[in-house]
Amino acid sequence: MQNISAIYIYPSQGLFGVPELSCPEGFQEAQDKALQESEQLVQKACSTPPGPETVMIFDQLSDSLCRVADLADFVKVAHPDFAFREAAEEACRNIGTVVEKLNTDVELCQSLRRLLVDETVMSSLDPETRRVAELFMFDFEISGIHLDEEKRKKAVDLNIRILDLCNEFLIGAHIPNKIDKHVLPEHIRYNFTAEGNYLQVAGLHADCPDDLVREAAYKIFLHSNAQQLARLEELLVSRNSLAQLVGYDTFAHRALQGTMAKNPETVRQFLEKLSEQLSKRTQKDFQMMTEMKMKLNPHNSMLMPWDHPYYSGVLRAERYNIDPGLYCPFFSLGACMEGLNSLFSQLLGISLYAEQTKRGEIWSEDVRKLAVVHETEGLLGYIYCDFFQRPDKPHQDCHFTVRGGRLKENGEYQLPVVVLMLSLPKSARGTPTLLSPGMMENLFHEMGHAMHSMLGRTRYQHVTGTRCPTDFAEVPSILMEYFANDYRVVNQFARHYKTGQPLPKTMVSRLCESKKVCAAADMQLQVFYAVLDQIYHGEHPLKKSTTEILKETQERVYGLPYVPNTAWQLRFSHLVGYGAKYYSYLMSRAVASMVWKQCFAQNPFDRAMGERYRREMLAHGGGKEPMLMVQGMLQKSPSVEDFVDALVSDLDHDFETFIMDS
Repeated sequence: MQNISAIYIYPSQGLFGVPELSCPEGFQEAQDKALQESEQLVQKACSTPPGPETVMIFDQLSDSLCRVADLADFVKVAHPDFAFREAAEEACRNIGTVVEKLNTDVELCQSLRRLLVDETVMSSLDPETRRVAELFMFDFEISGIHLDEEKRKKAVDLNIRILDLCNEFLIGAHIPNKIDKHVLPEHIRYNFTAEGNYLQVAGLHADCPDDLVREAAYKIFLHSNAQQLARLEELLVSRNSLAQLVGYDTFAHRALQGTMAKNPETVRQFLEKLSEQLSKRTQKDFQMMTEMKMKLNPHNSMLMPWDHPYYSGVLRAERYNIDPGLYCPFFSLGACMEGLNSLFSQLLGISLYAEQTKRGEIWSEDVRKLAVVHETEGLLGYIYCDFFQRPDKPHQDCHFTVRGGRLKENGEYQLPVVVLMLSLPKSARGTPTLLSPGMMENLFHEMGHAMHSMLGRTRYQHVTGTRCPTDFAEVPSILMEYFANDYRVVNQFARHYKTGQPLPKTMVSRLCESKKVCAAADMQLQVFYAVLDQIYHGEHPLKKSTTEILKETQERVYGLPYVPNTAWQLRFSHLVGYGAKYYSYLMSRAVASMVWKQCFAQNPFDRAMGERYRREMLAHGGGKEPMLMVQGMLQKSPSVEDFVDALVSDLDHDFETFIMDS
C-alpha cells in the first residue's frame, strides 16, 4: 500500500517540468497547444497597429513554437525511450512545417513590413527591438515572401525537401560499411565487428597503432556510396535553387548574411591568408610525422590521410609524456565542477547550486539539475547536466537550448533552460568519475555555451543566449578552453582524488605545449574542410562532381594525397548544421584568442574584465551585430589579418616551458 500512497503524494511531473510531457503522447498535446496559441498570435499580429508591440507579438509567436520545437530537438536524440524519441521527432517535423508556412504568410509579413517602413515608429524603437524586427523580416525574405504565389509555394516545398534531405544525409553519414571478411588479412579482422561472413566498419580507427587497420578502416568506411552521393548532390542543388529563388547569388551568400564574416568573399580571404601563413609550418609537421612513420614502419613510410591523427598523437606523447592516465586522477568530475564554480564566481559573481529534481522531470536518473544564481540578481536559469554514457545516447558533446529567456508580458523574466550533454564513462563503485584532459576541456567548452545562455538575458527570446550568428556563437565556448589551459585556473581545482595533492605546474605546461605539436597541420585540415564547404555552397552548377572537387581541394589545400574510391564528403555531417559556415570554428577561435590575450591572459580572475565581457559580449545574445560586440570587447575593429595572426601566434611554443623541460 505504501507505494500507492507515494504515487499520490508525488504526482508525476513531465520532462523539464512541462506537465504534458509525462508520457510520449504528451508531445501531441504540447504541439496542439502551441499551434493553437500561434494561430491566436498570428491574428493578433495582423490586427495590431505598427509599434513595439508588433515585435513583442512576433517574439511570443516564435517562443510558443520554439518552446516545443527546441525541447523536442533535444528529446529526439537523447531520450532513452524510443517512444519519446519518435514522438519528439514527429513534433519537430510538424512544427518545422508550420514555421515554413508562417515564413511565407503574406498577411503576417505585411504587419511587420508596416512597422519597418514607418520611419517615425522605427526611429522611436531601441536598437535591440529594431534588430529583432529586421531579423524576423530576414526570415520572411529568405523564405521568398516577396515572390509571387507560385514561387512562394516552390520555396516552401524546397525548404521541406531540404529538411528531409538533411535528415537522410545525417543518417547516411553515420551508417557503418560492411565488407566480406575474407578481403581483409586474418590478423587484423578482430579490430572490426563480425556479422556472419561480413565485418562492420563503423569509424576510422584513427588511434589504432597498426597502420594496416587504419588504412583498411579509412578505405572501407569512406568508400563511396551512390545513394548518399545522390542525397548530397540533391541537397547542394536544392540549397542553391532556394537561395537563387529568394534573390541570392549562392547559398553561401544567403547563409552568411548577418554573420561576423558577412559574405563569402571575406571567408575566402580569411581562409586563403590563413592557409598561406600555415603553409611552412604544416610542411614541417608533415615532415615530422613522415620521419616518425619511417622509424616505426620503414617498409611503407609515405604519409597518408589515415596517418595524420595517429602520428601527431605519437609525436605528442613521445615529446611531452602526457599519458592521460597521469592526469585523470587530478580531474575528478566534482573537482572540475568546483573549478568552474569558483571561476564563474570570481569573474562574474555567479554560483552553481545542485537542485533536487521531481519525479518525471529528468529522462535518466544520473542527470543533475543546476540552478545558476547571481550574487545580486538572483536566479538566472537552469542547466541540466546529462554527462554520462548510456546505450543509444549519441557520442557527442553539445549544448541544447530547451527554453529561451525573454521578458514576459507580465514583467517577469522567463528563465532560460539548457542541457549540457557529454559522454563521460561511468565510474567504478567507490571511485569518482575521472576526466581525461580532453574531457575536462570539453566540459569547460560546453559550460561556455551554457553561460552565454544564462547571461544573454535579452528582452526577446528570438535573440536570447546562443541564438546568434554561428561564427560568433563559438566564441564564449572556445574562450573557456583558454581558461581550462591556464595553470592559474587549473591550480584552483586540480587535486589528486586520493591524496589531495595539486597537479604540478610542469604537468600543466607540458600538456599545453603538447597541444602545439602538429597543431599547424591540424589547423590546415580544418581550413581544408572549410574551403570544401565554401566551394560546395558557392557557384552552381558545380564545375565537377563533389568527389572530384574533394580530390582537387584536398591536394591543393591540405597536402596529403586523395585516396582513390573514397568520398570523405559523404561522412561530413557538418554540411547539414554548418552549411557554408564551417569556417566559423576558426573565426570564433581567432576572436576568442584575441579576447584571451588582451583581456584575461594577465589575470584570468579579473572581475572588471569579467563584467566587461558580460556587458559587451554575453549580454546581447544575438540582439546586436556580432562585429560590434567584438569591437566593444577589444576596443578596436579587428581585420582579417588580425584574425589570422591571432590563430598563427597561438601555434608558437612557450619559451618558459621549453626551458623548464630541457
